[in-house]
Amino acid sequence: MFEPSEIVLQPAKRLEEVDLKQECEGKKAYEKALQILQNKMQQVQQAYFHQGMRAILVFEGWDAAGKGGAIRRLTEKLDPRGCRVYPIAAPKDEEQGRHYLYRFQTKLPEPGCIAIFDRSYYGRVLVERVEGFATTEEWQRAYQEINEFERMLTDDGVKIIKLFLHIDKNEQRKRFKERLNNPSKRWKLTEEDLRNRAKWKDYHQAINDMLQYTATNHADWHVIAGNHKWHARLAVLETVIAGLEHGVDISPPAIDKSFVKEAEAMLKA
Repeated sequence: MFEPSEIVLQPAKRLEEVDLKQECEGKKAYEKALQILQNKMQQVQQAYFHQGMRAILVFEGWDAAGKGGAIRRLTEKLDPRGCRVYPIAAPKDEEQGRHYLYRFQTKLPEPGCIAIFDRSYYGRVLVERVEGFATTEEWQRAYQEINEFERMLTDDGVKIIKLFLHIDKNEQRKRFKERLNNPSKRWKLTEEDLRNRAKWKDYHQAINDMLQYTATNHADWHVIAGNHKWHARLAVLETVIAGLEHGVDISPPAIDKSFVKEAEAMLKA
């Protein structure tokens, strides 16, 4: 029987070193582990909310790697007052011409809140690099800029957890075909997805460079094996929980005994 502790967490490494064969032992094992981890994630979120702590979860990955599905399972039992999900697309008109980190600075979490970026400022060294939206000087400079940005945040008490969902090219083709042939999912497949797939080798190199140059002691990368969706979703939850609870007391807040006594007396009526 699968247990959450059996998940093998993978810190930053080259993509070709990741074992994509990892999977869990059937639907029942998956559902049991998912419930356990979601309940634990809810407990962690409540601790952050009550203690006024802040966290940023960065999700990157190949197209169709399962970022959306993983985020849905991660947030399913969370209180929306303490969690914000930001799907990141191309910059809006008012964001054009500003520093690329500007639109992320406006989305930094408030005390007690967890901000989740579905794609992120790492687009500067991924899509902007590969598609030529940034000059060579701009995307090369971005590694240091991003490291300094994250260091500034962690020095200010923000927890940062970065996840990259990795699948192989055959699995991506399979998922693209599924989307194409499913009317309810067809909207997910775009011309941009197909164009990116044609540049697989370029993106592969850009991802490896990102993992190498932006994996720091204060904000490491975690590569999630994503060929098997159930395993990936559990691994994401396990990774996030481990990162958020490290060095944090996630016990429920102590209650005022005098208040309990007063409330019990009033509720007897």
